[in-house]
This record gives sequence, C-alpha cells and structure tokens, in this order.
Amino acid sequence: MIANKETIKNIALRLSVHSIHLKVFMANSKEISIENLESEYKKQSEKNPKPFVKWVGGKRQLIQQFRERDLYPPEGFDLKTATYFEPFVGGGAMFFDLLPKKAYLSDMNGELVTTYKVIKKDVNELIKKLKLHKKNDSKEYFLKVRALDVDKLTDVNVAARFIYLNRTCFNGMYRVNGSGKFNVPYAANENPLICDEENLRKAHVAMKHTTIKWQDYAKVLEKAEKGDFIYFDPPYYPVSKTSSFTSYTKEGFLEKEQGKLRDVFVALSRKGCFVMLSNSDTPFINELYSNLGKKIRIEKVYAGRAINSKGSGRGKIKEVVVINY
Repeated sequence: MIANKETIKNIALRLSVHSIHLKVFMANSKEISIENLESEYKKQSEKNPKPFVKWVGGKRQLIQQFRERDLYPPEGFDLKTATYFEPFVGGGAMFFDLLPKKAYLSDMNGELVTTYKVIKKDVNELIKKLKLHKKNDSKEYFLKVRALDVDKLTDVNVAARFIYLNRTCFNGMYRVNGSGKFNVPYAANENPLICDEENLRKAHVAMKHTTIKWQDYAKVLEKAEKGDFIYFDPPYYPVSKTSSFTSYTKEGFLEKEQGKLRDVFVALSRKGCFVMLSNSDTPFINELYSNLGKKIRIEKVYAGRAINSKGSGRGKIKEVVVINY
C-alpha cells in the first residue's frame, strides 16, 4: 500500500487517531487498498481495549487534543521496536490508546498494580469473582467489601475488590486515609458496569508483552533507553490549599516529590528518550519546568473537571503538558 504523507494525515484526522497508528497498520496490512484503509482501520479499532477502571484525571478526554496538536505520540517513537513506559499508569488510557509492541507499566498503588497483573495472568478467575460482586451489589455489601483486609486476600480477590469498589464508589475516585485505607463512599448508581467481561479479555490480550511493576517512578531511569517514550501522569500539584482533597497514596506528592520528578524528566531527556508529562497549571509547576533548555517546552490543554461536590465547581480547566520533542 502506497500513500503520501498528506493522505495519511487526512485519514488519521477523520479517524481521530495519530498517523503513527495508521503507518503501523498499513505496514501489517499490505493487501488493503488506500480506498479501504479507513473502513478496515475502524474494524480493527473495535477490537481495542479501553481502561478497565474509572480514574479521576484519566486521559481519555484529552487524547484527541494531544493528537490534534501533535503533542502525542512523538513522531520519532517506533511502536514496534522501542519501549513505552508509563510510571503512573492509573487507568492506562494512554497505554490502551497507543498499544505499543513493548511496554513497561508501573505505579505506586500496590492494589492497582496487582489488578493489572491479574488481568494479564488470570483474567478468567477475575471475571468469575466480579460476577459474584455484581450479583451481591448493595450499599451494605459495598461497605463489607471495602472493610476487608487486603493483606489477607489472594491476588485475584484483591483485583476483584479493587475493580468492584472503583465501579461502585463515588465518581470512581481513589482516595485513602492516613492509614492507607480506601475510604470513598458508595455511589448507589443504577446498574454499574462491574464486570465488563469483553473489555477485560481485550485488556488481557493487550498486556501480553508488558512488564508490570509496583515501584517508584524513578526506577524508569534504570530501564529506559534512547528512543523510548515515557509518559508521566503523576498526582497533580494542588491548584489551591483546599483543592487537593484526594490522596493517591498516604505519603502525598507535593513540592519535594514534584521536584524529584522534574529531575527524572530532565535525566531521561538527556538520555535521548521522548518524554511527556501532565500536571496542573499552577505557578509552581510552570516555574519548575521553565528554562530547562530549548527542547523542553510547556503547552496548555483544557480538561473537564467533574469531582467537585458543587456543580458550579465543575467545568473546563487548564492543564500543563511538558514535552521534550
């Protein structure tokens, strides 16, 4: 299949995908004509997974903005040979959108990482457990499951509990108290999607060649090589003293931690890696990533905010995107 750059770009815009995906699809589908490329790619896309948990701050809503402004993925990133790293994987929206051949996913949330590992290795048992949760779902049952001691559960039960609580708690938030215990209330949603069996199986296939770790994000420095792509989506720096009412981990992620992350970003950039980072649009974050050289620049995007308890506090807010390419 032969197509010029402008043709590929136009088709990608219509499909709301990046041209890098089309190029890989074309390379693997040499018998498809340029006339059928759009329809065939749509068929292929229907087989792709989406995040299996709801995640506050998840990037599904922003991916199209990233593409339209050529912020993601880096044009020089090779989906077939290089490795994609997502050290704050969360819901994994970027990973499931990019679907790289090789990926290294990690997070500081141990229960989340266990859930990823179970989907990769034992999705059938996970689906069975989720169906039981769905059958028993109620506020009383939710509170009982929330109160379970995670340290005494098998990995499959940890994963099933994590997804069940995520799908039935308020706005899919993940918040822990000072003791590290999940404490988000029951949402009482009508018919929540507790067991999305089809998508879980798709995610299982997508993670076939991934490495999944529970570890500090800085460990990526030991693994990443020139040409690899790293996306950082850390706990955001609070826009005000009262705005940070969710705690991703009991330790927090404030000035000291944000400064350390900036240093890791710079070190990876010097290694020749492609690096992208999202954060809140605050004076502190803007200053932190300013004057780091010509390659590192700050862009702004608009994200929806839906977790405020008051309707007037919801809407579009600016976020920072830092890239080195």
